[in-house]
Amino acid sequence: MQLYHHPFSLNSQKVRLTLEEKGIDYTSHHVNPLTGKNMDAFFFSMNPSAKVPVFQNGSHIIYDTIEIIQYIERIAEKVSSGGNNLNLSSREVIGWMHKIQEWDAMYFSLFHVPEKYRLCVSKFLRRVIIARMAESPDLASAYHCKLRQAYDTDDKLKNADVLRRSENHLVRLLDEVELKLGETSYLAGEEFSLADVMLIPVLARIELLNLEDEYINSRPNIADYWVLVKQRPSYKKVIGKYFDGWRRRKTLLKTWCFIRVRSMLRKY
Repeated sequence: MQLYHHPFSLNSQKVRLTLEEKGIDYTSHHVNPLTGKNMDAFFFSMNPSAKVPVFQNGSHIIYDTIEIIQYIERIAEKVSSGGNNLNLSSREVIGWMHKIQEWDAMYFSLFHVPEKYRLCVSKFLRRVIIARMAESPDLASAYHCKLRQAYDTDDKLKNADVLRRSENHLVRLLDEVELKLGETSYLAGEEFSLADVMLIPVLARIELLNLEDEYINSRPNIADYWVLVKQRPSYKKVIGKYFDGWRRRKTLLKTWCFIRVRSMLRKY
């Protein structure tokens, strides 16, 4: 089993947490979307959306995050039960998974990144797409679609309503989570589940953006829950390894230096 992912990707974190919690072995391939590695011809021809994660098991390739997670769950249950009496996620867990996945973190994240960094990365990525378009003319039309999407994203980031809608969606979600965690230890009951796997990266993104006082600490049940789930080995391996404390500076600085050097050398 092959997983194409990156620590920066919220959806990649969800899939990797699932793999770690289920104890499934896989081969890891880092594809950094901030440096344009998702635009390399090999990955792009496999997945023209250029989004990570991508999960491959033999000839079977899955792009949708929830579908990947449910596929992993089925594999884990077959292994643990010998293929009989599969005890897959409850309707409540699946409902939470879809509810959390409906919130798109992209615009929320980009709006809270300092403008000078965001514009520099955006410009770099557009040049990467143009360079790959020239290298792979057979994929030119697909690359051109991605270039248009990059310009559309830049335009939407000029619209304050886009941020407001994303923030309102997040607030509604977190308020519902806060009420639920007032009744149970975890999101779908007293046991850790795939619903929690979906929520943890959302809280980690909020913390990465230094917005935890507004969105996490102001909700006491979520704040206590956040302390609890950060102790899990899966969190420490998938997220904490890259973003806890001083590690976040190291992780982000490495990518920023790569982009600056490549931009100065005009190597895209």
